[in-house]
Amino acid sequence: MRVVFTKGPGTSYDIAVHRETGAALAPRNGPGGHPYLPHDLVHFLVEAEAGIGLGVYGRLAAGDNGLFWPADPAERARAARRRKSRPVKSSPRAQADMALSEHLAGIAVPVWEVRRGRARQLPAYVAAGGIPPVVDRIVSRFDEYADRWHTLPVGGSLTLTW
Repeated sequence: MRVVFTKGPGTSYDIAVHRETGAALAPRNGPGGHPYLPHDLVHFLVEAEAGIGLGVYGRLAAGDNGLFWPADPAERARAARRRKSRPVKSSPRAQADMALSEHLAGIAVPVWEVRRGRARQLPAYVAAGGIPPVVDRIVSRFDEYADRWHTLPVGGSLTLTW
């Protein structure tokens, strides 16, 4: 699966997913908010480095639509009907993987900001909870992509493979 992050003005961005399993997905806007580490890129890197199989990207690769919607209007209508008739229930493992992705992202971004001199100290919740060893590897991955993202022109993109 290929995931394309396209830079917009300010801290906005679009994300497109091209996969072999499941309906073709329409691109969507990302939540923005960080000039170096877009939220969805953070989750991609966290899940890839930590080996999280049923987080956002593992589910997408397996055919789940996640926060996306099918590109084909007819398929989008079918998906909406399916969601109404049988609400999605994720497995305990999928729930745990999503929670782990959020947890590690919430630690790794502030650690990266402190190490890069973009923040003076870690938030209390990170300092008190300790830093799992995998965060060092995740922060190294952030270093690989943060400057590349920041220097992209509006309309420029990064493509990552899951």
